[in-house]
Amino acid sequence: MKSAGLARPVAIRWSPLVTALAFALPVVFVLVPLAIFLVYSFFSADQGQIVYAPTLANYLRFFTDPVFLPVFWRTIVLCLSVAVISILLAYPTAYFLTTLRGRWRYALLMLLMVPLLMSYVIKIYAIRSILGLNGFLNKALVGLGILAEPSTLFVFNMNAILLTLTLLLIPFAILPIFLALERIPQVLLRASDDLGASSLQTFLRITLPLSLPGVASAASFVFVLAIGDFLTPQMVGGISGFTFGRILYSQFGTAYNWPFGAALSVALAVVVIVAILLGERFGRNRGTSL
Repeated sequence: MKSAGLARPVAIRWSPLVTALAFALPVVFVLVPLAIFLVYSFFSADQGQIVYAPTLANYLRFFTDPVFLPVFWRTIVLCLSVAVISILLAYPTAYFLTTLRGRWRYALLMLLMVPLLMSYVIKIYAIRSILGLNGFLNKALVGLGILAEPSTLFVFNMNAILLTLTLLLIPFAILPIFLALERIPQVLLRASDDLGASSLQTFLRITLPLSLPGVASAASFVFVLAIGDFLTPQMVGGISGFTFGRILYSQFGTAYNWPFGAALSVALAVVVIVAILLGERFGRNRGTSL
């Protein structure tokens, strides 16, 4: 009785500290760096040295230069395409997983999640070994006589970036959709069947609407991961596969223009925040109505 009475004040005393840490970590590691980038975006650089004089030159350059804005929009279209294709491939996969029973459901899910444990660079090299000019796919198609010579369709261009990002990010789309499908009450599906609805009607009127929050989360998640990726375009894009992430990376690297890179980061952060908010709002609105 005495020890139980002493445990209660200790728990109460620790609770505010744990709550403070939970809020402090995102602030320190997310909001503070973003705030620093925002401040730096209003400075300029002169031969690699930062000039601490407020200016809007970086944002004017971003909106008026004929290079940056077209690449920015092209990257957004590319990442939207990656998100859409990933959803189209992930939804049937997740739906199939929910039809399995027993240990097979989670065993196959874990198998699909295994690529997430592998090195990102190793996965890109593995995909290149399949799709490259001398890769397995080209050799097989030439060997079967389907192609007269190796195809460059997926070699160092935007197509290569699109396909590689899709293959890399599909597992991130499968999991939210699978969880959304698994949470659908089975009593609703059985009631639909008892009322004479076909499998297609049940899917369109019950399963699909109730799984849309997971679809929205998966789409926004894939889009955010894709738009922030600079390594994949660097490794498989070549000269013709230039994306906004590569430009941003170059500003902090070879160009050594941190203020302009910070301005580009702010523009990218705005798109990411909008994508997350749209995904959350769309999923909430769609998920609460049938």
